[in-house]
Amino acid sequence: MHSTSCKCCSCHSDNSASLEGIVNEENHKEEHVHSHSHNDEETEGGWKSFIGISISTILLIAGVIIQHYNDFMTDNLWVKPLWYFIAFLPVGFPVIKEAFEGLMQKDYFNELTLMGIACIGAFCIGEYAEAVGVMLFYCIGENLQDRAVNKASGNISRLLSLKAEIARVVRDGHTVILKPEEVNIGDIIEVRAGERVPLDGTILTDGGGMFNTAALTGESLPQEIEKDGEVLAGMIPSSSTVRIKVNRLASESALSRILKMVKYAQSKKAKSEIFIRKFARVYTPIVTLLAFLVVVLPFFISLVHPSFHYVFSEWLYRSLVFLVISCPCALVISVPLSYFAGIGVASKYGILFKGGNYLDTIKDVNVVAFDKTGTLTTGEFCVKEVSPVNGFTKDFFLELLTTAESESNHPLAKAIMKFANEKGISPRKTDRVQEIPGQGTMAETAGNIILAGNLKLLKENGIPYPADIDSKDSTIIALAYNGKLAGYVILADTIKSESVEAVKTLHKIGVEQVVMLSGDRKENVSQYAGQLGINEFHGELLPENKAQYVENLTKAPGKILAFVGDGLNDAPVLALSNIGIAMGGLGSDAAIESADVVIQTDSPARVATAIKIGRYTHKIVLENIFGALAVKVAVLTLGLLGIASLWAAVFADVGVTMLAVLNSMRIFHRKY
Repeated sequence: MHSTSCKCCSCHSDNSASLEGIVNEENHKEEHVHSHSHNDEETEGGWKSFIGISISTILLIAGVIIQHYNDFMTDNLWVKPLWYFIAFLPVGFPVIKEAFEGLMQKDYFNELTLMGIACIGAFCIGEYAEAVGVMLFYCIGENLQDRAVNKASGNISRLLSLKAEIARVVRDGHTVILKPEEVNIGDIIEVRAGERVPLDGTILTDGGGMFNTAALTGESLPQEIEKDGEVLAGMIPSSSTVRIKVNRLASESALSRILKMVKYAQSKKAKSEIFIRKFARVYTPIVTLLAFLVVVLPFFISLVHPSFHYVFSEWLYRSLVFLVISCPCALVISVPLSYFAGIGVASKYGILFKGGNYLDTIKDVNVVAFDKTGTLTTGEFCVKEVSPVNGFTKDFFLELLTTAESESNHPLAKAIMKFANEKGISPRKTDRVQEIPGQGTMAETAGNIILAGNLKLLKENGIPYPADIDSKDSTIIALAYNGKLAGYVILADTIKSESVEAVKTLHKIGVEQVVMLSGDRKENVSQYAGQLGINEFHGELLPENKAQYVENLTKAPGKILAFVGDGLNDAPVLALSNIGIAMGGLGSDAAIESADVVIQTDSPARVATAIKIGRYTHKIVLENIFGALAVKVAVLTLGLLGIASLWAAVFADVGVTMLAVLNSMRIFHRKY
């Protein structure tokens, strides 16, 4: 099937193709002038559509009234067909024209062809008013469907408007306005309050700034980003001008990657959507043949059985009713529209599905496995307890600890440094620092040796420590000074405020099994699992252990697994699971590439939201399929028996299509 658009009626022979085309507007929006003219063109098309439908409606109603109250049309044989032919032209000519163009392109079977044949046939047997009515209501239905498609695309096309058109680059103390594509890595850009950030970068402004991130994350509250923090394209500074050092090209920004993902999302179809497309390609030529047989077979029956009274015009009328009813519009339009609406409403909640197939799969998820750090917890450690021993003072102990950790990029080291800075404690000057893989660091200062790390580091270096330290269910960094234990600090990752409720919600919506997987110590993982209400958990897992666990679970009968990771170090596991969900991976290449679903916020509650959207979308799809088929079969049977008219056929086609489209729109109005 091809996608065409009537200049008058805006009718589409394949609205599912039109849905895919919406995301291609990104290309138009790259140039402001082109985008502006494109919008004007759409507005003009809408007015033309309204005018054409209005003219046909007025002429049809006037013709029916005149025919009912006056014999003028009956007395003058040429007036009636001419009147209705003129009424037919505004809505019928564009459809007939497109049907003919389709025939020239060897696209013989589509709803335009079926409607064209039905209307021409109705004219041939003198059913003029019905011919106009069929085409008029068809075009009204198509216009309303187009509006529904535009609404469905709103939340997705909203992403396309996030691209800033200019970048204010600071050079030699002056501001130069360039296109974002012309800005290089390392350039300094200036973004005024209320403007969109054009490129990813690091904030340079002292004190940082407040940013509106709603368009990217779905969060309504402004987010405070400190100096040296990462700012992403599409964010909006709320109160003041900020300066940002660019660290990604325009084509590599987080927003650009998201746009590409959305652009190609519709290429990955759900199973039911693929089935409907294949079904329509086979179904349409079959019903055309059957409509022909409806006219021909009774004639041959009358030859064999003379008692069977055959009237050509009567059976042709039934055949035309059959053709109109048999249009697969309701299925071809409503099913992809439902998935498109599901993807669109998910984006409103900050959830990006890479395609309708994943929206379809997530409905069956009955096992959710979470990576701990960065998903259920914030991933930001903080110092909970400082315990100096053997006569060391707290300040001296912290001074030694910061000296050992000052050059480390480990999250625990950063947490210690932040805590010490808040206390006003600075590290000593070091002669050398050595990283000890899997254990910690060794620093030398003024001839003194400092060891900072886990308890394994103390054991390896023969440094004794109290047995009760080993029994603590916490993350511990111990410190030794010249071979003597100086003390230890206890650090903890903080559980996200909504994590407990997220786990409860998953159980509430019928997820049978919630699992937590982590590389952290088993004792720590057990402690977190208890606070979260998770019964099954596994600790001290290397990435390959996680991958093996997930692979085994996906092979278990009846298990559909969604794995939720931070998108940074869980790429293999995300790829192996039935549904890979990247949490908080807005700026992560691994999240975009490996996950099937990207949650743009750090909220684990959105996992349950994604499942609920998938389930409700599937429910709507089934309602549309079985509802449309039931009505069509009923009216089709009545039509073959000579009971149903072309008006009933119009309802069975356009009416049912509109009901299916309106039903699909319920996806937008439901709270998840």
